Amino acid sequence: MPDDLERLRQERIRQLIEQQRVAQEQELVQQQLRKAEIEAQIRTIIKKILTPEARERLANIRIARPDFARQIEILLIQLYQTGRLPKQITDERLKEMLEKLRSKKREIRIRRA
Repeated sequence: MPDDLERLRQERIRQLIEQQRVAQEQELVQQQLRKAEIEAQIRTIIKKILTPEARERLANIRIARPDFARQIEILLIQLYQTGRLPKQITDERLKEMLEKLRSKKREIRIRRA
């Protein structure tokens, strides 16, 4: 009788652990699907906003500095959603925007004593 109770207890623990593992896997899959959906939406909006040359420039930036490219995408999407982009952004206009963003970046200097 005590062995049966212990065996049932162990089986129930295994079942709970398996249920938790399955739930975690399902949550991970859901997160990946949401992330893929967001990426697809970003690509669609960026395709509307930028000319092919400007998209190519952004792709090159993404290779070198992925975080900076993401910031640019977010900025462009915000401008687009608020209606502050009257037309597609050309490569020249994107370069101007990048210059303005770069000039806002604080310069760091190291001085040796």
